[in-house]
Amino acid sequence: MLIAVALPLPLFRTFTYRVPDGLTGSVVAGSRVVVPFRSRKQIGIVVGIAEPREKIKYKEVVEAPDDGPVLDEPLLALCRWIADYYIVPLGVALRTALPAALTGVDVPVPVRKTRRVAQIARELPSLLHRDRIFARAPQQRALYELLEAIGGRASVEHLGEQLAFSASVLKGLVARGLIEMTFETVERDPFLTRAQRAPDRHVPSAAQTHALERLAAAPPGHVALLHGVTGSGKTLVYLDLLKRVVLEQGKTAIVLVPEIALTPQTVDRFRAVFGDRIAVLHSALSDGERYDAWLALRRGEKRIAVGARSAIFAPLTDLGAIVVDEEHESSYKQGEAPRYHAREVAIVRARAEGAVVVLGSATPSLESWSNAAAGKYELLTLPERAGGAQLPKVEVVDLRADKPKRPPSDNASGEAAFAFAISPPLEAALEARLAKGEQSILLLNRRGYSAFIQCGTCGDVAVCPNCSISLTYHRTPERLVCHYCQRAETLHLSCTRCGGMRLRQRGLGTQQVERLLVERYPTARIARMDVDTTSGKWAHTEILDRVGAGEVDILLGTQMIAKGLDFPNVTLVGVIDADVGINLPDFRASERCFQLLSQVAGRAGRGPKGGEVLIQTRSPSHHAVRCAVTHDYHTFVAQELAGRKHPTYPPNVRIANVVLSGTQEDATARLATRAAAWLHKLLAARSAPGVTVIGPAPCPVERVKQRWRWHVLIKAERPQELGRVAQYLVERFEIPKQFGLRMTVDRDPVALL
Repeated sequence: MLIAVALPLPLFRTFTYRVPDGLTGSVVAGSRVVVPFRSRKQIGIVVGIAEPREKIKYKEVVEAPDDGPVLDEPLLALCRWIADYYIVPLGVALRTALPAALTGVDVPVPVRKTRRVAQIARELPSLLHRDRIFARAPQQRALYELLEAIGGRASVEHLGEQLAFSASVLKGLVARGLIEMTFETVERDPFLTRAQRAPDRHVPSAAQTHALERLAAAPPGHVALLHGVTGSGKTLVYLDLLKRVVLEQGKTAIVLVPEIALTPQTVDRFRAVFGDRIAVLHSALSDGERYDAWLALRRGEKRIAVGARSAIFAPLTDLGAIVVDEEHESSYKQGEAPRYHAREVAIVRARAEGAVVVLGSATPSLESWSNAAAGKYELLTLPERAGGAQLPKVEVVDLRADKPKRPPSDNASGEAAFAFAISPPLEAALEARLAKGEQSILLLNRRGYSAFIQCGTCGDVAVCPNCSISLTYHRTPERLVCHYCQRAETLHLSCTRCGGMRLRQRGLGTQQVERLLVERYPTARIARMDVDTTSGKWAHTEILDRVGAGEVDILLGTQMIAKGLDFPNVTLVGVIDADVGINLPDFRASERCFQLLSQVAGRAGRGPKGGEVLIQTRSPSHHAVRCAVTHDYHTFVAQELAGRKHPTYPPNVRIANVVLSGTQEDATARLATRAAAWLHKLLAARSAPGVTVIGPAPCPVERVKQRWRWHVLIKAERPQELGRVAQYLVERFEIPKQFGLRMTVDRDPVALL
């Protein structure tokens, strides 16, 4: 038998292999096979039967390591769609759908651990009977009665290491037939160790009830956009929907969250309702933990998958619902091939498998909003906060008027530095919360200590030698870091250009604000949450658990603290600099700014004490800021959509960002120019209505990791035409094999930087 095998290689084709007689294991569509390829072994996925061709000697499959397929037909079909739509080899798409433990020849599949368990085999109800049996064995009696007290069973490891019982005592009880030994599988699920919270008790509001009724009546493949203000109870709608789907109908479900930081809170709420039916899939898990979760879902032991974007590939059958929480988040977009968007993949999977999709957000993406306006999605609205709570009052602090005109010098007093970071209104609000024992959240979407280091003599800025970006100053440990390639170097004592000694720190970062807060409020409990403080496996969870337990007075962080968090004692949110990112050369910059401000504002006032939000900005008249202040999503959308008509950008048009890169600047520029000319010639020769080509031009960040970058935009009115042109470009445009030249096509990009 000949089979077609897809390999995880940058080749747009499958490979044919012969299945030898007597090969054990599964060799059907969706199975893993080990095959020889260019003098080494590769893991591939069987995608079908191949037809023989004359005069070709086919290599044989080396091994079929599994008893059955690892991907069922619906997931195979989903990966075929991803390969076609995002223009990547099928093998690359298939690899993305599997846990890392199943994708490498030299990577052993994690074996599910087992442990020995001692459990009571014979009851001894009579005290007299016990006195006689254990007359000369007091240790055996102590162990037997301890097992009774803790439920009749315990692991041997626990009895020996934690309770200090020797193996001989245990053997004596086994010999008497009082205890029997068994083996049980140990589930590597770190979330099982978290204390289980009580289920949320609530009476659905009229708007929640209407949304649930509409979702219950929705046909298979239906997509609903759940637009609810922050704190309106979107999660409660998700929970009630999944009760119907999983508990009443016996189906399965997927819940996507955009940030690892949100996963523990989400898992806690869902586990309170669904118990051990939950499996968690995200990148913070070890390969073994992730494999165990994947296997439990595949075997049907777990019925709900919760996780970040890769959880959309959870191996569930009889899928009933997919929830995409905070659907507007850019983190749902994969940054490397295949550059899929989990929201779009969720919709395609749900329509193929007959599930209902709920896209939830207080600030929906313009694409989803436009689809709802066009009738492609059903719009469901939660216009008020749950329980009658009010949206927080939002005020703008105009930094042009209320702050020092210039940043303080390096030797300035702490008072001057604090005044530059924290305006008097925000300072007063912070002190009021500290006095009342309430909590505050401060957002600054820039990590590090200072944004860059500049020479006060010649004006030179320290930049990364590998990237077209300034180096960020980090104080602990002290170093200059590139946030693109992660290069780190020691801080120079003098200017590398003129030798001057007047090096100045410019721009605030979270490290510097943390120091200023600690100096100003020495008794306050302050926690910082950014990439630097959350690199540990459970660092996100530890910080947020401390906030939830009331052990933190001020939580300072980047955008990871802006969404999904629900702490009733947070009554103040302060945005230290709302202008970070607002003027980036990217068509989504204003949308991202509005979403970030709206989301972080929604962290305040979620309890009975109410809340207040202060936004510090130098652009108070910008529509993203004005609409965030008034919680006016509709006005923002109207203005933003109008601004994307001339020139046209999504959602008014579909785009693909073609990035040409190389190690030599001139060669990269020539390749980009040639690619643009090739596309113009293609469009002139072939009919492609509504397709235009923009560029070439250097990328806004022109150099990353020693690679020069240019890009060309392909715009199309219809997605079919865009896909056709992009596919033809990938298949036919020749890239010279020199200077490390490459081309990547990012379809439906979330950023053009």
